[in-house]
Amino acid sequence: MAHIDSEVKEECLREDLKFYFMNPCEKYRARHQIPWKLGLQILKILMVTTQLVRFGLSNQSVVAFKEDSTVAFKHLFLKGYSGIDEDDYSCSVYTQEDTYESIFFAINQYHHLKNITLGTVAYGENEDNRIGLKVCKQHYKKGTTLPSNETLNIDSDVETECIHLSLQVLSKNPQEWKNSSFFCLEFYRLLQIEISFQLKGIDLQTIRSRELPDCYVFQNRITYDNKAHSGKIKIYFDSDANIEECKVLNISGSIQKNTQYVLVFDAFVIVICLASLILCTRSIILALRLRKRFLNFFLEKYKRHVCDADQWEFINGWYVLVIISDLMTIIGSILKMEIKAKNLTNYDLCSILLGTSTLFVWVGVIRYLGYFQTYNVLILTMQASLPKVLRFCACAGMIYLGYTFCGWIVLGPYHDKFEDLGTVAECLFSLVNGDDMFATFAQIQKKSVLVWLFSRLYLYSFISLFIYMILSLFIALITDSYDTIKKYQQSGLPETDLQKFLKECSSKESYQKEPSAFLSSFCCLRRKGSDDHLILFN
Repeated sequence: MAHIDSEVKEECLREDLKFYFMNPCEKYRARHQIPWKLGLQILKILMVTTQLVRFGLSNQSVVAFKEDSTVAFKHLFLKGYSGIDEDDYSCSVYTQEDTYESIFFAINQYHHLKNITLGTVAYGENEDNRIGLKVCKQHYKKGTTLPSNETLNIDSDVETECIHLSLQVLSKNPQEWKNSSFFCLEFYRLLQIEISFQLKGIDLQTIRSRELPDCYVFQNRITYDNKAHSGKIKIYFDSDANIEECKVLNISGSIQKNTQYVLVFDAFVIVICLASLILCTRSIILALRLRKRFLNFFLEKYKRHVCDADQWEFINGWYVLVIISDLMTIIGSILKMEIKAKNLTNYDLCSILLGTSTLFVWVGVIRYLGYFQTYNVLILTMQASLPKVLRFCACAGMIYLGYTFCGWIVLGPYHDKFEDLGTVAECLFSLVNGDDMFATFAQIQKKSVLVWLFSRLYLYSFISLFIYMILSLFIALITDSYDTIKKYQQSGLPETDLQKFLKECSSKESYQKEPSAFLSSFCCLRRKGSDDHLILFN
C-alpha cells in the first residue's frame, strides 16, 4: 500500500512539473486553463506604450520650453551673443572695456526686462528673498605682478565680495552704482565675477494640447571666468529651470475634462499592472513550493541533492522582470498622475521609471517569441554566451582602462577629445566602432614631435588591438555559443536530473482535450514530439 502511495505521489509530482513547464497554449490544451497572464501582458504592452508616448509628448514640450527660454535669456543678457556657443561656454571677451560693457549690459537688460522680453517672464526672488541682482566677485587677497621682470608677489587666499542691486537702486542714476568701488576691477588678481538672478515664467503652450500650464522658476547665473589669466575671459550662462505648482489657475474650456480622462487612463494602467504583479508573484510562490516538493522527493528517493542548474529552472526570470516592470510602472504612473494634477513636478524621476518599465515590457515580449523554435535559438544563445562574454569583457576592460588613463595624461594637453577621462572613454569607444577615426588622427596638435609620434603609436595599437583582435574574439564567443545551441537542437541537449525525471513517463497526452474553436486557432503553436528535448522559456 505504501508503495502504491509512493507511485501516486511520484506521478502527481511529475504531472505538476510537466504542467508547470508548459507554455500558455499547451496549458490550455491540457487543462483548459485560460492564459490570463498572457492576455494581461498583451494588454499591458498596448496601454503602457500609449501612456509613455503621451507622457513623452508632454515632456518634450517641457524640454523645448526650457531650451528655448535658455536661448532667449542668452540673447537678452549676453552682449554680442552670436546664437552659437563657442565651446562649453557661451562667448568671451578680450579687453577690459569689453568686460565692463558686458557686465553693465547684463545689468541694464535685467532692469528693463519687462519692456524688452517677448516671453511670459517676470522678476523672481533670490535666495535672500529679495528681488534684484546679486553680483559677486572672487579675487586673490592681494598681490602684484610684473611680467616684464618675471616677478610675482601674490597671496593665494581667495576673497569673495558680493553686492545686491535691487530694482530701486537700478532705477536711480546708473553712474552711481557703475562708479562704486565694487566695480573697480583689478584684473591681475580677479578670478571670476558671477551675476545671479531669478525669473519666473509660465508655459502657455500646454494649453494648446489641452493640459494645465506649468509655472517655472529660472535660476540664472552669468559667470565671467578669468581663472586662467590668459587674456581671455570666458562667459558662461547657466539657467536651472524648476517647475513649481501654480498658485492660482483659472482656465475656462475643456482642459479640466481632458485632464480627468488622462487620470482615469493612468489609474486603469495601475490596475492592470497590479493584476499582472499579483499573478506573477503568485506563479513564483507556486514555483518555489513545487521546487521544494521536487527537492524533498529527489532526496528521499535517490538519496542525493538536485544540481543547482535544475533548481534554477524553477525560478522564472521573466516573471521577475515583469514584477520589476510592474512596480516601476505603478510608481511612475502615480507620479505622472500627480504631475498631471500639478501636485508634483519631478519629470526626471517619472521619465526614468516609465521609460525603464516600458523597456522591460518590450524585452518581455521575447519570452513569447521563445515558444517558436526559431526564435528560441536567440534566447538560448544569449543565455549560453552571457557568462563567457562577461568574463571576456572584464579582461578587455582592464586593457581599455589602461588606454583611457594613458591617453588622458599624455594626449590631454594636445587633443580636445582627450581633455578629461569621460571624454577619453567615449572617444575610444567610438574608435572601437569605427567612428570618427580620421578626425581623431587629424586633430592632434603638432607642437611636440615626441607627443605626435606617441599619438600615432597609441591610436594605431589601440585600433588594431580592439578592432582586429578583441572585437573579433568577442564575436567568436557568441558564434561559438550559437553553433553549440544549433548542435544541441539536432542531437539533443544534455539531459539533467529534472529532464530525465520528466521523460520517465509521458503523461502530457492524457491531459489533452479538444479546446474551443477560438483558442484552438489562437494556440496553434503546437510543437512536434521531436522537439520535446528543447528548452522553452515560460
